[in-house]
Parts: sequence; C-alpha cells; structure tokens
Amino acid sequence: MDEGDYELFFANSGSEGLELLEEEPDVCVVVSDYRMPDMNGVEFLSQVHARKPDTIRIVLSGYADTASVVEAINIGHIYRFIPKPWNDDELLVNIANAVDTYDLSRNNKQLSEALEQRNDQLEHVNANLEETILERTEALELRSEVLQMAQDILDSMPVAVIGVDIEDQIVQANVAATRLLKPRGILLGEQTSAVLNDGILAFIEQVKLTDVSTDRIVINGDNYRANGQYLNDDRSRGIVITLVPVETE
Repeated sequence: MDEGDYELFFANSGSEGLELLEEEPDVCVVVSDYRMPDMNGVEFLSQVHARKPDTIRIVLSGYADTASVVEAINIGHIYRFIPKPWNDDELLVNIANAVDTYDLSRNNKQLSEALEQRNDQLEHVNANLEETILERTEALELRSEVLQMAQDILDSMPVAVIGVDIEDQIVQANVAATRLLKPRGILLGEQTSAVLNDGILAFIEQVKLTDVSTDRIVINGDNYRANGQYLNDDRSRGIVITLVPVETE
C-alpha cells in the first residue's frame, strides 16, 4: 500500500491544520509532527480531538521520552506515537491500521445508531401492543360482564329456556330449564336425545321443518306451551326454545 491509495492534505502549522479540517470534514486520519511553529503536536491533536473526535490521530516526534508519550496519549488522545526517524513501510502500515480503525469505529457507530433506532421502533410497537392488549382485555372483561349479566337475566326468568345447536347439543339452559328437565344434573353439553323426552324432541324436529313453531307438550305430567325458532332466523345459529306452564298463561 502506498500514499497513492489515499487522498492527502497538507498544512504547515497547527492553525492551518485546524482550518483545513473545517474545509475537509471527511478527513479520517491526522498525522502531526510534535514540534510546530504556533503549537506543538499534542496541543494541535487535542484540538483536533475536541473538534473531530472520530478522527484517528498519530504524532511523529524525535523526543520519544516517556513524559512526551504519556502527554500525547492523555492530552491529545493519540492512536500512535511514532518516533523519528520512521520507517516508511511501518508508517504506511500504521496509517492503514488507523484507517481500518476509523472505518470500524464508524461502522460500529452506524450499527449502534441503527440498533438504537430499531429499539425505539420496538418500544413504540411494544407501547402500541400494550395499549392494544389493554383495550382488548377491557373489551373481553366487558363482554364477560355482559355475558354474565345475560345469563343472570335468563336464570332469573320463571320460564325454562333452552338453546340447541345444529348438532343437537344443548348449549344454553337457564336455571328453570335445568330444574325442569334435569334437576340433579347439568344440561349444558348434553345431546338432546340423552336428556329430553320424546315430546320435546318431536317439537325440535317440528321447529327444524317450519323455522318457527308453537305447540303444547307434556313434561313430568304437566302441560307446557313450547315456543321454538331459529336464533335470529339463521339456521346455522341453532334453535332457542321456551317452555311455559299452561296454567300461568
């Protein structure tokens, strides 16, 4: 690798170097002599760090004493301290490494910014998700309350109410229906043929044929007026039946 692989800028002093940096914001590596007219290399590179902290800074010096090295590293935030006279090949290797370090740092910064942006997006999504879950939870709670209230209303009615789905399974039964048809058990989930008498079963078949039907049937020796129809006139929704004692009409 030789200097032809890079775009080079030159300045004769620290102040000129700082002006050049303002004109060329994409400079990634700054190589400075230690001894310069208006400021030394450490002072210059410390200002470079303050203005362009992402740049990689290298100082050249014939004064390679320990104090100078420590000062260069601590004050100028120096990447490399290269003593004079330097070996050109080694200098090029150090510059190449500095460019790689700059590129790696820039890529890491871009990845960090992208990750931060992604995290912000995820936080926004999570916030919306939490809000959506809360809304749905509230809606489910309201629905549950409504369903419970509907069941309570059915259970408070003195009239027996039965819901039968299209597969002849009992899917609804209020307290009056359970007391009348299966006082020692549960109607929900039972097949109609297993718990209902022949009169009710015949009435269900009659509803299936006519969509809406009214008839008198006998249950446990008592007469009842049966009313039945498809729920909301929809054959796919099943049948609702009410059983009213004849003597209360």
